[in-house]
Amino acid sequence: MPEVTITHHARGDGGRYVAAVAGIEHNGHLDWEPLGENIRVATHTIVPRAIGGQGVAARLVDALVADARAQSFRIVPQCSYVERLFQRHPEWAELHA
Repeated sequence: MPEVTITHHARGDGGRYVAAVAGIEHNGHLDWEPLGENIRVATHTIVPRAIGGQGVAARLVDALVADARAQSFRIVPQCSYVERLFQRHPEWAELHA
């Protein structure tokens, strides 16, 4: 698996997790918006074809989940990809809003 760096950036009232793959100019991202107190709605996960099939989208969701645990917020998986990962990871159930 290539080296992937995930960073988080404020974006309006919400935020964006950005995945940069070493040596490739294309980035993937996961956007979220706030919904009340301590709830974030995962709205979109986008990974360009140039970096697809390398686990980049899963790494973005992992970053969101890690922050949810560390910062005590829950997640509404509006994005279908995020919802599928929640279904595959029953250990994340307490983070599902």
